[in-house]
Amino acid sequence: DAQSIANARQNYQHAWKQFRAVHHAGVPNFHKKTSVESYQTNPHYSKCTEISLLTSNARFLDKHHLMLPKLRRIRFQGSRKILDRLFAMKEVRIGTITITKDSLHRYFASFQLGSDEPFVKASPKTKAEIGIDLNIENFYADSNGEIVANPRYYRRQKRRLANAQRKLSRRIVRAKKEHRPLREAKNVEKQRLLVARLTAQVMQRRKDFLHRTSATLIKNHDLVAAEELRSRNLLKNHALAMSVQDNGWRMFLSMLTYKAALYGKNFVTVDPRNTTQTCHACGHIMSGKEKLTLKDREWICPKCGIHHIRDVNAAKNILARAKAKLVSMH
Repeated sequence: DAQSIANARQNYQHAWKQFRAVHHAGVPNFHKKTSVESYQTNPHYSKCTEISLLTSNARFLDKHHLMLPKLRRIRFQGSRKILDRLFAMKEVRIGTITITKDSLHRYFASFQLGSDEPFVKASPKTKAEIGIDLNIENFYADSNGEIVANPRYYRRQKRRLANAQRKLSRRIVRAKKEHRPLREAKNVEKQRLLVARLTAQVMQRRKDFLHRTSATLIKNHDLVAAEELRSRNLLKNHALAMSVQDNGWRMFLSMLTYKAALYGKNFVTVDPRNTTQTCHACGHIMSGKEKLTLKDREWICPKCGIHHIRDVNAAKNILARAKAKLVSMH
């Protein structure tokens, strides 16, 4: 539709504007012919009609059908709980709509919604506080002594995915030798879909785990504290890069950030410097020959004699720093 063309032009101009403003960001990354495709459109509201989910040219017909420009009436599958909440609200305005086709040829409609009424109510206060230490051995350890295991979704699927990718590579080579276009080679497309399905499974399972874990932390605690992670620096270490990416720490911290604002809770990140080397009880810092290595998972403080589990001790230090940071901010 016409709005999708206008959005494409606007995005193109914005990309070049950003490139010229921040030259070190590199050349703008424009859409290429890939298996993932998307476009944006905007609804139009008549001056005579009331603004709601049901009154624009792009709208919900009911809880199972959408009306979209050019595509007309479309049946969709979505969360019944979320839709019930949206339809119960008085005035919800639809902003930008993004239609996406993923690598598995599945179609998604993403709606940007606006309302004066909050979409989610603030969670009740629990007066509980928690610090979490993200690590590679486990997903995280908290200041209460609980340790959450690392699901390692990519490592579980790694061998099967590698075999499927090798098979895809062989089929691509054969198709090129026979001078057949890859988009018309049925065996190539069949194997590409299998690789895409395995990759999507890893991504979806990880995302679901991160959503459930972050929501539980935020809803059950008034203050959640974590360390500031610089994933880009960690990825430079080739021995840790796969584990860091498999954990999805960056996504997890961003989820905690927006969910804390959504539910009216506090999420604070602190500098992780010496959190693992400091005794939370007496403040003694392990240095020199005493300094802990990655192999040292448990240790005894030479000053006060308290036995520590490395990651739990770090989580307690992170919580203490977050409290001090909140006090200084207020």
